[in-house]
Amino acid sequence: MSNSTIADRMYDSLADQIIRGTLPPGEKLRQDHIAKAFDTSHVPVREAFLKLEAHGLAVSLPRRGTRVSELDTAELREITEMRAALEVLALQHAGMQMTSADLHRAEEARKACDAAEDLPTWEARNRAFHRAILTPCHMPRLLGTIDDLHIASARHLLANWKSGWVQREDRDHAAILTLLRRRDVTGACELLRRHLRKADRISLR
Repeated sequence: MSNSTIADRMYDSLADQIIRGTLPPGEKLRQDHIAKAFDTSHVPVREAFLKLEAHGLAVSLPRRGTRVSELDTAELREITEMRAALEVLALQHAGMQMTSADLHRAEEARKACDAAEDLPTWEARNRAFHRAILTPCHMPRLLGTIDDLHIASARHLLANWKSGWVQREDRDHAAILTLLRRRDVTGACELLRRHLRKADRISLR
């Protein structure tokens, strides 16, 4: 297995732990321990750390090493507004290019999201649904920025959720897909904007 492949696998594992809060804000990421856990050298560990930093999940501090980045609740509104602007932009371009296969994938992602039995599973599947409806825009730089915003939103949600979890149907998701099937991209974009602006309120419940 190449160093890049190991680094990607390591990044996926560490990112998931950071998003779920298993690795809390401020936690030091120790190269030796992580290299040993993955039975590898320090080279892919450093690659994984750089990727974590690029996605806002870690910071490298002089004389303090690489640590999990802190959460700033003040930034949640900014994240929400950025998502509302950028996801709507992506959906404007994706909506008219969606094939029946794209819509089928989005519908399967919607059903999986609704079937989630706990909050971390729902959060991951919710991100997958949003990615499914936006990917047909074929704008990789825009999608990369949205992915980073999804990660930031996920960390806030999982850190701040106070209520118990109840399995639920997301009616907004279903309605967005109905509008996309009708090629009512304008309506789908407006509903998506309203849907996303609930995020900061829900994340602080």
